[in-house]
Amino acid sequence: MKLVVAISGASGAPYAKRLLDFLATEGVRQGVSCDLVFTETGKQVWKSEIGSEPDYPFPVWKSRDFTAPFASGSAGYEGMVIVPCSAGMMSRVAYGVSLDLAGRAADVMLKERRRLVLCLRETPVSLVHARAMTAVIEAGAIVTPASPSFYSRPQDIGALVDTVVARLLDRLGIPNDLMQRWEGLAPRSRLEPAED
Repeated sequence: MKLVVAISGASGAPYAKRLLDFLATEGVRQGVSCDLVFTETGKQVWKSEIGSEPDYPFPVWKSRDFTAPFASGSAGYEGMVIVPCSAGMMSRVAYGVSLDLAGRAADVMLKERRRLVLCLRETPVSLVHARAMTAVIEAGAIVTPASPSFYSRPQDIGALVDTVVARLLDRLGIPNDLMQRWEGLAPRSRLEPAED
């Protein structure tokens, strides 16, 4: 699988880092190749939340470098994830405003009917955001908010981050075991009274 990872300017760089860590190891073993692009503000947020420049074995493209292969549908990239995805980025994608390489790549994914996953990091959601979310979903994207889950009883922040990253990988069709999957609750005995 040829994959584009874009990092936009919303808080949530640890989600992007964990995804990239997984793709650099497990992803490679599964035949996933990856290209990376930061928006200008995405790079600023990464520096603030992570610190050091990312060091991955992936091609890293400048935010305005439209010569990147995934700026064209003919390059045959199969999927893209924007993590974290700001509400502004989601809105630009929803309405085809390709101001930078991340926006252009998302536009390509939609026009080619390829998998596009947006890890929205915004709260609360305004009506403007909700309308953009509706538009982008109708256009074929998958919006996966950065909403950690707790049923696997994560013991630290890294395990909590994994609950979101596992869902992103699921949406991309990349097998992973980053978190314990929901298996339901143990069935109650027929003799136990139901609680209200």
